[in-house]
Amino acid sequence: MHTVFSYNKDNLSLMPKRTDESNKGTYGRLLCVCGSVGMCGAAYLAAKAAYRTGAGLVEILTVKENLIPLQGSLPEAIISVYDGNDPDLDAVLTSVERADAIVIGCGLGRSAGARKILGAILRSTEKQCVVDADALNIISANPALKKHLRDKIITPHPMEFSRLTGISTDEILKNTERLAYGFARENGAVCLIKRHETIISDGSERVYVNKSGNSGMATAGSGDVLAGIIGGILAQNKNSDLSLFEAACLGTYIHGLCGDIAAEALGEYSLMASDIIDSLRKVLKSI
Repeated sequence: MHTVFSYNKDNLSLMPKRTDESNKGTYGRLLCVCGSVGMCGAAYLAAKAAYRTGAGLVEILTVKENLIPLQGSLPEAIISVYDGNDPDLDAVLTSVERADAIVIGCGLGRSAGARKILGAILRSTEKQCVVDADALNIISANPALKKHLRDKIITPHPMEFSRLTGISTDEILKNTERLAYGFARENGAVCLIKRHETIISDGSERVYVNKSGNSGMATAGSGDVLAGIIGGILAQNKNSDLSLFEAACLGTYIHGLCGDIAAEALGEYSLMASDIIDSLRKVLKSI
């Protein structure tokens, strides 16, 4: 048996603390390995969400075609690029080594280059990591990589979780808590399955059911923002002792709370992923 619980606004106090005597290094360096040709928006949303969550510095590692649009849209980020057809894995791993935490997969694509990069990163690092979207789809097609998910956070929606496990989406929707718990326990990962009430388990006695959020968040880019929020918390985790599970739960609650604030102002029909990011300042200012 396991305990099911949720968060409320009092849990915002779990956010890593800010101090007067600090600099950008104090709040961590996040590496976002995100974006492919035509998908630079995913990298932008994840990185900007991480910055708004408090990360001190965000580096985006992406294909060279994304350099100019990302430099123009998010000048605060460091943009490192690679050749999508022939990535320099030594340079990739240099970026990994500099980071305090990693988000990988948002808009990454499933090309041969993306597969090489994902495999190299998963095999080489034990840093705190959010594995999302196309990274999970690549792992689904290359099951040998699954063993490298230990001590990482995975953030699939039901279809991605179905590809990863071979379980039908109908079964996943009927038994989300049990399946998240089972996957986390078997693989040593924190398993976050995105639903209208997102379910998170670390395979121990705790299962989190998120109660914040609304239907307006069912929009393109919302998952990229979630990955960036959790990544931003992980980057700052040098200042706190949050577990991966607690960081995932806190980030998910904040993500939904931002969506609720945005929906109050804009309505659920008109809500966009960027509106969730814009609401971060209101949520975190209340701490």
